[in-house]
Amino acid sequence: MIQRLTIVGVGLLGGSVAKAVRSGGLAREIVGVGRDEARLGTALRDGALDRVTTDLEAGVRDADFVLLAVPVLAVEALLPRVWWAAPDGATVTDVASTKAGIVRVADQLAARRALAFVGSHPMAGSERSGYGVARADLFRAATVILTPTDRTEPRAVKAVTEFWEAMGARVSALDAPTHDQAVAAISHLPHLVACALVDGVTRFEPAALELAARGFKDTTRIAASDPDVWTEIFLANRAALATSLDAFRRALAELERCVTRGSAAELRAALARIKAAREAMQ
Repeated sequence: MIQRLTIVGVGLLGGSVAKAVRSGGLAREIVGVGRDEARLGTALRDGALDRVTTDLEAGVRDADFVLLAVPVLAVEALLPRVWWAAPDGATVTDVASTKAGIVRVADQLAARRALAFVGSHPMAGSERSGYGVARADLFRAATVILTPTDRTEPRAVKAVTEFWEAMGARVSALDAPTHDQAVAAISHLPHLVACALVDGVTRFEPAALELAARGFKDTTRIAASDPDVWTEIFLANRAALATSLDAFRRALAELERCVTRGSAAELRAALARIKAAREAMQ
């Protein structure tokens, strides 16, 4: 059992971890760290947290497990402070959806002090944000990807794997560049496309949005996500996202040619190929 879990950032993901850990009895004490103590009050009153603080170093000083549940650029900025404040033997991880920059910072720090850190990315979330939408079952049956490097201590991989599995997640591992390429394709690109689709309809026929039914709403649900969070994600993973956007433009151009040429055979063949690829997904 974790003696003291410190969660830095108690929003959707951090709050869901707090609730899942509390529900499963996985930690004796849960400490929440944030910029505004008043905003942490709801989680404290709920019983998801035992203590809150705005002092990062004080919050992690005696923790044996630290979770950074803040946006990707904030993880990169805060990781050095956590690295030097955390006690010997502590395990540290994060939940950011891009990993190359974080892993680079961690490897630089590991050269100066050995610490059990490994990046992790739970493939779970919502278009809504904040502790108010956190839930204890968010990670149940979700995939969590760890991104160890040659400098990663084996005990970190073991501890973080067990942490996520105890909340019902399935854990796998990828190197950071492969991870970022994969999430650019299956997460970041679809999000950007959903935003473009809403914007495209707004430019083409804005009144049509009032008629939108479930299909359009489901397809574009993620376009309602926090702009600040997704600005950071898009920019942090811009190289891989640019490559995936190029592939998408080529795919869209092929479908456009089929439509504009009025070729039913070509269009049907393309749609059948795409349908088969979608149906092959588990």
